[in-house]
Amino acid sequence: MTSTTKVPGGGRGRRGPRTGRWQLQHAKARFSELVRRAKHEGPQVVTVHGREEVVVLGADEFRRFAGERTGQALVEAMRRSPYPSPRIERARTPMPVRAVDL
Repeated sequence: MTSTTKVPGGGRGRRGPRTGRWQLQHAKARFSELVRRAKHEGPQVVTVHGREEVVVLGADEFRRFAGERTGQALVEAMRRSPYPSPRIERARTPMPVRAVDL
């Protein structure tokens, strides 16, 4: 029977995790390195009590995942709608007007 030895810090060497996994306390202590690795090596996973909690991404990768938020997708969906020119009318309710002395 073989035994495995867990390395403290989740496989963390002197220079940080090689697998892109960080324990929270190490991520906080070496935040600059975490950010640099996210930018150059890809997503970095931060764990809390052994559970994956967050993933740190470089800004370019985040933009690629999130896409542009221009509203163009909504415009295209409305153009493809089977209901042409929907009539949207605002309900106008009369409001009392206060007398003003000038």
